Amino acid sequence: MRIASIGGGPGGLYSSILFKQAFPEAEITVFEQNRPDDTFGWGVVFSDETLSNFEPHDKKTHDAIIDQFIYWSEIDTFFRGECITSTGHGFCGMSRRKLLQIFQERCLELGVTIHFETRVEDFSLFDDYDLVLAADGVNSAIRETFADTFQPDLDWRKCKFTWLGTDKPLSAFTFIFKENEHGLFQVHAYPFEEGLGTFIVECREEVWRSAGLDQASEQETVEYFEELFAEDLDGHHLLNNRSIWRTFPTVRNKTWIKDHVVLLGDSACTAHYSIGSGTKLAMESAIALVEAFQKEGWDDVHHALKCYEEARWVDVLKLQKAAQTSLEWFENAARYMDQDPITFTFNLMTRSKAITYENLELRDPKLVAEAREVYRRRSGAPLDSLGEAPPPMFTPFTLRDLTLRNRIVVSPMCQYSARDGVPGDWHLVHLGARAVGGAGLLITEMTNISPDGRITPGCAGIWNDEQEEAWKRIVDFVHGHSKAAIGMQIAHAGRKGSMKHFWDRTERPLTIEEGAWETIGPSALPFDEGMPSPRAMRRDDMDRIVADFVAAAQRADRAGFDLIEVHAAHGYLLSSFVSPLCNRREDEYGGSLTNRLRFPLEVVEAVRAAWPGNKPLSVRISATDWQEPEGTTLEDSLVFAAELKERGCDVLDVSSAGNSPESEPVYGRMYQLPFAEAIKYKVGIPVMTVGAVLGEDHANTILAADRADLVAMARPHLKNPFICLHAAEKYGYPDQPWPGPYLPARPQFETEE
Repeated sequence: MRIASIGGGPGGLYSSILFKQAFPEAEITVFEQNRPDDTFGWGVVFSDETLSNFEPHDKKTHDAIIDQFIYWSEIDTFFRGECITSTGHGFCGMSRRKLLQIFQERCLELGVTIHFETRVEDFSLFDDYDLVLAADGVNSAIRETFADTFQPDLDWRKCKFTWLGTDKPLSAFTFIFKENEHGLFQVHAYPFEEGLGTFIVECREEVWRSAGLDQASEQETVEYFEELFAEDLDGHHLLNNRSIWRTFPTVRNKTWIKDHVVLLGDSACTAHYSIGSGTKLAMESAIALVEAFQKEGWDDVHHALKCYEEARWVDVLKLQKAAQTSLEWFENAARYMDQDPITFTFNLMTRSKAITYENLELRDPKLVAEAREVYRRRSGAPLDSLGEAPPPMFTPFTLRDLTLRNRIVVSPMCQYSARDGVPGDWHLVHLGARAVGGAGLLITEMTNISPDGRITPGCAGIWNDEQEEAWKRIVDFVHGHSKAAIGMQIAHAGRKGSMKHFWDRTERPLTIEEGAWETIGPSALPFDEGMPSPRAMRRDDMDRIVADFVAAAQRADRAGFDLIEVHAAHGYLLSSFVSPLCNRREDEYGGSLTNRLRFPLEVVEAVRAAWPGNKPLSVRISATDWQEPEGTTLEDSLVFAAELKERGCDVLDVSSAGNSPESEPVYGRMYQLPFAEAIKYKVGIPVMTVGAVLGEDHANTILAADRADLVAMARPHLKNPFICLHAAEKYGYPDQPWPGPYLPARPQFETEE
């Protein structure tokens, strides 16, 4: 069999080594356009865990790499004149040139042929090979030649970076954040051999241009940063090696395979250098590729490649997701420059979500303890009864006259169990259980302001006296048997109304015989195929809706609710006015963003005026439709948030999507957090984050980094109503109140004499 690698980087060379070991009879040839000693950049870095994965696959290569490595376990963060050190991480680094030399020598030892200074332009020359590794880098010619098959997606990001070296001895992975008159510059630096380190500098493109670095030569770039980072370099120098300014692309492909050709390394996928994973990604892909052929054989090469792709795809997606999250954190790092150095360092350590509060506490308990204390002091909270700073989730939070005992919120969850809009025993037990479970705030399910505002016949309402009394019964139970506060979310479903119960799995509109009602919306556009078109609202409809929202708020106040939330998200009536996907009006309520916001703001103003001044008002918004540029964008929501703040909104409950069935959210742990924190920092309003926050560990990760003020969880509270009680036990927090009947199960905490 014949194998060709077009490209002699880590992916192509390591694959050739492993293939030759697994199939000694194979004829393997590497075609590399550069000379043997040519390499872009300086050092490469691995984690301890990554390194251990390589040993079983080629021990000789592994041992040669080990022999060259420099090890360290600390991360130094230089920020606002301080150096904060985090320990317990475990890294190793080496020269990129030496790594390639090890691979080259091992290839030659095994009988792999390498042709250097060979540029491949005619890919038809490889038709008679059994397997072709397209390892020709981020600007892959093979990928572009067969783009119709691979369907590449290159996301060119917002920062510029230059890959420099330094002769300053480094003993840790080093981050430096420094601002000047042009903006923020950030450094990723690490040692890779005695007396040499990598020194990557990145900045936003607008900062790069403002500083004139778009016109600078390599030497001028070096001189600029030797001056800017003179204190950090301490008399040492920066070094250049083809250190031109670049923009990092996140590379994805619909598939990595065409016939007998497979994309490998940066041609297939990239992962940002902030998690040090580009070489790791290529080498681990090489391992998986060879294992696929060992298992499937060579009778059907395309089948073996498909098996490889299927086996490797999810792991690559996970790593790319973590890398992308880290990348975007650095793109927006300027927003954190006013944070306390300890908070900033905690934020930096947990940026990709691969490391969370509890994981970091295992690695570096001192840093986490300091982050708790900073959070406590910033919040003005006392020490707990053991004399310690509480975990961030147990820190009180005040909105107007309402002080929440902790920062965990039971997110609104429709139960579809009301009769004629009246909440019953199910609602009492559902909300009552979560109240005694210890959450700081409960928010009712979407509670509708009128019969035609319901999603389904089973939705709860607040438009008559019977409903008000039923809600008062629930509020009285919550207040009488727990320390939780309770808020009501009021809403109108708009064009998403008049539907069957969703647990019937039909997700279809009601028929006339089933009691269907007329729906309304900003425009006569149905939400989805098969749904009826709503009637486009007239001014008298708007007046009625405003009055119904006001009446609902007044009823909620009489029922004793502590907080009210106006639902302007998820494609319901107010949200559909905001989104250009469903608002096609040509009057003063459609067209421009200012016009699209007009009616939702009228509602919020009226509710704020009707709601007592000492009680807080929340608004839930969909920060993005996940359909740019046609739909609502984060930039639109920043404007919306500022307008809501001006009208007396106290906290924003930040969600996303819901206005179109064609939206394509990118799901993942805490995936909506970036929208909430962007609003928090740019608008200066408290935010509540939602979206795949899976428990107390995630909540503390978010809060200790000061990325949100409250954390709302839905599904986790369905699985475990007692999240806060269990978390208090796990963290040894003594001051979480327990309901009287449950006191025998309460952990006993003893204070020191």
